Amino acid sequence: MQTQLAPEYQAREDGRAAESILRQCVHCGFCTATCPTYQLLGDELDGPRGRIYLIKQVLEGAEPTRKTQLHLDRCLTCRNCESTCPSGVQYGHLVDIGRKIVDEKVPRPAREKAVRWVLKEGLPSPLFGPAMKVGQAVRGLLPESLQAKVPAARPAGRLPGRRHARKVILLRGCVQPAMMPSIHAATARVLDAVGIESLVADNAGCCGAVKFHLNDQDGGLAQMRANIDAWWPLVEQPGVEALVMNASGCGVTVKEYGHLLEHDPAYAEKARRISALTRDLSELLPEIADALQGRVQPPAGPLVFHPPCTLQHGQKLRGGVEQYLTRLGFRLRAAPREAHLCCGSAGTYSVLQPEIATTLRDRKLDVLAEAWPGEAPTAVLSANIGCITHLQSGTDVPVRHWVELLDQALA
Repeated sequence: MQTQLAPEYQAREDGRAAESILRQCVHCGFCTATCPTYQLLGDELDGPRGRIYLIKQVLEGAEPTRKTQLHLDRCLTCRNCESTCPSGVQYGHLVDIGRKIVDEKVPRPAREKAVRWVLKEGLPSPLFGPAMKVGQAVRGLLPESLQAKVPAARPAGRLPGRRHARKVILLRGCVQPAMMPSIHAATARVLDAVGIESLVADNAGCCGAVKFHLNDQDGGLAQMRANIDAWWPLVEQPGVEALVMNASGCGVTVKEYGHLLEHDPAYAEKARRISALTRDLSELLPEIADALQGRVQPPAGPLVFHPPCTLQHGQKLRGGVEQYLTRLGFRLRAAPREAHLCCGSAGTYSVLQPEIATTLRDRKLDVLAEAWPGEAPTAVLSANIGCITHLQSGTDVPVRHWVELLDQALA
């Protein structure tokens, strides 16, 4: 796609990066067919091709409006379009740039600004954990809309104390330790069972995705640098093989540190190494499955897997969880259709765009229920805290991280 940058963007790194991405797009429209918001709303401007056109107009000098901002806000950034695109357009990076530029020119209403500020400052805050504990303690008294955002307390269980020659680093993260500490503990126990020790850098917090995707890109990049500083002494320890992410949303972000910090002379090389070391937990499953053959007792009931967008589109990891848990004896299937579509969680999207998010959630749950004809799934499994919490808000069927069920099968 031919693009002529306006003078104000010709000197900006993000303007030149956006132009490079735009030139890859041939406007074929294949992306539109797999875009969740286009499917729901039927508006070309609520699909990737339309949003690309809006961003192109702004970069060429057109004045963005509140309507431009709304269409970009309604994008889930699920990156399904990237999986569909025959030209390799990096739409996720482009929409981040477009949102930033539009927000510079279009002021948001006061209430909207306040909600976004609370999300970007509150979720990564050290106060989030205590606030979540209070919410869980009085969960039954909360309005239904708030109960959906506060999962019932779940005991984490013991952490393994054995030492192993092989080591990996786990990200403590921001919301997951407070909402579902059981995921971290289950990960450590499963890795311990196959002879891998889990290390945690106490000063490593939010991966940076929350602030970055709410257009506080400087704040997000600062969190990324802080994590690199916290991880670096562990990265250089003997025996450390990888940074292992058990939240796919964090994983896709950390794998992009090298790209996001490529122009930072102090961090570019370290960021590239961190990204190269990063693995989603599911990438260890082939080895885990081999080591645990004959050592697990899977549940008898049928299970269904929802692959998060950050896993299947962001990290391009598909089918591994289903394949290797099935090899271990789990009765696990993906949805029979629409497995590629977003569940509507999308980080903070379910708070900022609740109507669209709820429609996508209910549509996803209906499809997941069809996975085992004649049988109701006994649990829905996923790989990201946001998807797990969002799906659980619409069903009484337990929604768990797959590593929690593997841990239980070991116990």
